[in-house]
Amino acid sequence: MADVHQVIFYPVGNGDTTQIVLSKGRRVLFDFCHRDKAEDADTPEIDLKARLKEDLKAANRDYFDVVAFTHADLDHIQGSTEFFELQHAKKYHGDGRIKIRELWVPAAMLLEEADNDHQTEEYVLLRQEARHRLLEGKDILVFSKPQALADWLEPLLKARGESASARDHLFIDAGTIVPGFTLTKDGVEFFCHSPFIKHCDDGDIIRNSAALVFNVRFNADGSTYDYLEVGDAEYGDLEDIVSTTRYHKNDDRLAWDLFNIPHHCSYRALNEDKGKDETVPTPLVKDLLLMGKSDAYIVSCSKPIPDVKDSYEQVQPPHIQARKAYERYLKEVGGRKFLVTMEEPNANKPEPIIFEIGSAGVTWKRSATIGAPAILASRPPRAG
Repeated sequence: MADVHQVIFYPVGNGDTTQIVLSKGRRVLFDFCHRDKAEDADTPEIDLKARLKEDLKAANRDYFDVVAFTHADLDHIQGSTEFFELQHAKKYHGDGRIKIRELWVPAAMLLEEADNDHQTEEYVLLRQEARHRLLEGKDILVFSKPQALADWLEPLLKARGESASARDHLFIDAGTIVPGFTLTKDGVEFFCHSPFIKHCDDGDIIRNSAALVFNVRFNADGSTYDYLEVGDAEYGDLEDIVSTTRYHKNDDRLAWDLFNIPHHCSYRALNEDKGKDETVPTPLVKDLLLMGKSDAYIVSCSKPIPDVKDSYEQVQPPHIQARKAYERYLKEVGGRKFLVTMEEPNANKPEPIIFEIGSAGVTWKRSATIGAPAILASRPPRAG
């Protein structure tokens, strides 16, 4: 049977939720943003809880193989502690909660301390869950192992009669492939670009800098395609990723057929200066944009980005100046389309943006406003 994988982007406003459904059935969810107002049929945001439960029920599942939280900002975790089963306390079991077979988190999620104004109850619960799983030594992977985390963990392991290295297999370093998935068996592999140890060992933790960033490489009938799954990185973080990846001669991991751009189309992912009409990316960020392949797509998980006068004065993302930059470089590499989750097929009632990755390449299953979905194919199969 032909390999067909899916990458699904959900319209949750200025927030992130993306699901990878592999050809053999395994499912990986990146982030979770359910807004209570989305349960009202008159709002454009999708009722994420209902939609994901419908999808899982149709697949005869009550779990995700992996749930990865790129970082702890509310627009990446909202509603998660009511939706998922949490292992650390029985009151978070049952009642239709969805199980997480393996939790992926950046080290910052286990370390971060903040005052009540900057630390939501949901984040505290997720931190408890991650710490519990790590201490129990199962059902979790933690990305990077800064000294501060070792200092927290090692005394607890000693009290349990275990060695200081007993959990080392649960830590993943930047620049390595995540265990548990292979191109041969699963049709996918996850290459970790970030976080780096310095993101937690240089003083205060900055969530966006310490967020998860992956090159996701799919194998479909012998051809490979690359997806950049990026947390809310800023331009300096992307510069570090580009320079470090090049230093280690992993340049191919910067290439992309599909790019989930950072932070809801914020200009801060391109440069510190927004620009009057268009943001000019820094040289290394420009290099990353030029790593897009022919027929590539860019997706902005954000509110609509209309090209109207008021948009140019917008303080919070999305920023029209950033959109114009992305569209410029997408055109330069021969890409197909810049898509916004809250604009497809229309801004009144957006639907998930679904890509299929198979023998025809990366294919956008375009939703029609009325009638059956249309399909927009990309490239023919290619080797490598």
